Amino acid sequence: MTRPSTGAALRTLLALALPMVLARASQSVVTFADVIQVKHLGPGAIAATATGGLNVFGLAILPMGTVFIVQSFVAQLVGSGQRERAPRYAWYGLAIALVAALVSAAVIPLIGPALSLTGYSHTVQAQMTDYMAIRMLSVGAIVGVEALGNWYGGLGNTWMQMVAGILTMVAAVFFNWVFIDGHLGASAMGVAGAALASVIASWLGFGFLALALWRGWGNAPKVAKLELSRAELRRVVTFGLPNGFNWFLEFAAFQVFVNGVLAGLGDEPVAALNVVIAVNSLSFMPAFGLASAGAILAGQAIGRGEREAVARQMKITLGATMTWMLAIALIYTIAPHPILGMFAEGPGAARLVELGTTMLLMSAAWQVFDATSMTIAETLRAAGDTKWTAIARMLLAWGVFTPSAFIVVRVFDGGPLGAMACLAVYLALLAIVLALRFRTGAWKRIELIEPKLV
Repeated sequence: MTRPSTGAALRTLLALALPMVLARASQSVVTFADVIQVKHLGPGAIAATATGGLNVFGLAILPMGTVFIVQSFVAQLVGSGQRERAPRYAWYGLAIALVAALVSAAVIPLIGPALSLTGYSHTVQAQMTDYMAIRMLSVGAIVGVEALGNWYGGLGNTWMQMVAGILTMVAAVFFNWVFIDGHLGASAMGVAGAALASVIASWLGFGFLALALWRGWGNAPKVAKLELSRAELRRVVTFGLPNGFNWFLEFAAFQVFVNGVLAGLGDEPVAALNVVIAVNSLSFMPAFGLASAGAILAGQAIGRGEREAVARQMKITLGATMTWMLAIALIYTIAPHPILGMFAEGPGAARLVELGTTMLLMSAAWQVFDATSMTIAETLRAAGDTKWTAIARMLLAWGVFTPSAFIVVRVFDGGPLGAMACLAVYLALLAIVLALRFRTGAWKRIELIEPKLV
């Protein structure tokens, strides 16, 4: 088989990635918009909204990471010429989303007691409790969007998730305007209004994809009978859960860092850090979209039996993600004040910009490591190599980042800047470890799809 030129392979990647980049960017805008649209309520509102959003995301990330494996299964099925088997994997993903919705609703009463154990001010605790209690109702929709979006992505159609993402973004910004300060006859709900807007927007995005699946839009394969299989569902969970824990354990370490280590430093440092995180999410998500598009192409190559082509695909994807992240790092370096100024308003604005500027400049330093780790991790996930990466992230996140951040901040009084330095070291180590894993070629021996059915 003739191998396409690097230029042709890059064009294929970018064509597939563009909708995913826009979809991931629109997801970031939801949290970004929440923070910007409550900024006039003060640093406490920013801290409650941004950190509350991160906490909800931290609870949703386990099932989100789990359903990402749907993309890997479908991509390999398409590559092996078994497209007709793909529809039932959408339903396996939706089953996981349903479980996530029920569990997230059940933990709502625990939010207030859990936040009372942190060092946040009483005002921030109260606002964050309200925000999270409402926002948790969106978890089922968030996971459902990931399940169906990744299902379409595995088929090679990344436009459907883009449409869902844009719909969610526009709805979130509009309903924030309606509910935060009270417009069109609605009551002014403040931080709680931002949460309600996100819930409505998330379910609208999911509703679009659910309707698309039902109507067969987006060139979705149709079958007369689904023939769902418990064995296949178990296989999805077996390979998907490690990927979910991969994300969850890393993010949980970061949550412990924010809610436990930094919470006692005051509202302004926490607000500044969360603003920097919100800004970084806008750079991270498009890069993640590129990495996920590369994973689709890698999965399809594996399905065709062309495992040797995966390394080349990974290198092309890495070049694209690294170029993006380096451009973002340059922007951070050139214009930190204008970027942070978008979030600064009212009392404490100058302090927020002062604290955030140095943190934003520091975050520019880890962009290359972030690009490397996400690209390799997504490629390994496409091959089904999820258990090893989960263990690696767990050991580095909990064995290196969390204890080092605690020591630097609490023992040596390093503050947020010292903690961010620990985060940069963690990302560098993760990139190195994942690169070494990929070079071993152990992922080539993993059979994601049951051999007897291939």
